Amino acid sequence: MIVRTTEDGSKTVYSEQFKQYYHSVFGAKTESEWVYIDLGYLDAIKKFGEIRILEIGFGTGLNAFLSQKMAEEHQIPTSYVGLEAFPIQPDLFQSLNEDLQIYHTCEWERRLRLSKYFSFEKKEIQVENYESNQTFHLIYFDAFAPDAQPELWTAEVFEKLRKMLVKDGVLTTYCSKVMVQKNLKKAGYKIEKHQGPPHKREILRAINLG
Repeated sequence: MIVRTTEDGSKTVYSEQFKQYYHSVFGAKTESEWVYIDLGYLDAIKKFGEIRILEIGFGTGLNAFLSQKMAEEHQIPTSYVGLEAFPIQPDLFQSLNEDLQIYHTCEWERRLRLSKYFSFEKKEIQVENYESNQTFHLIYFDAFAPDAQPELWTAEVFEKLRKMLVKDGVLTTYCSKVMVQKNLKKAGYKIEKHQGPPHKREILRAINLG
């Protein structure tokens, strides 16, 4: 893995295993704010008094950092569960932006309260094997692209996740390939297409209508 500074000054990581960047080289922070905060978190707080988030692809921890920032700014109780099958190792995450270090030094499989409004837990597990008794208001689907991890973008995985969403809960993702849209619809979501961040034509918000 290689750390790279992106065009907005935030950092991303390149995975040699999957031949993919974790976030856009045109602006990692910009992309995450656009796809997961603007399209996901800020939409969720209009409908729910608290937010329970499940992230598929914890990666660098950037989405967790931005969500904690929003939780504290809007004073919305927020709990966050990040799933990661291939954790970034200490010698690499120490090269990431300082704001992200806390999420990597947190113990795995343990829920921690990081602030008055934000609790955090990360799990080293594949989404296919993840089970939960709790439901979520928001899912950040931030896995590597379908070309790299096709097994994660199936209707079966999307249906499993939809069953974990509350009514009117949403799933947001940067990928808007036709195959992804078809699989989301097949899994029972209502699909919305939205303008993407720089160098990305469109992104998706998928809604669980119950």
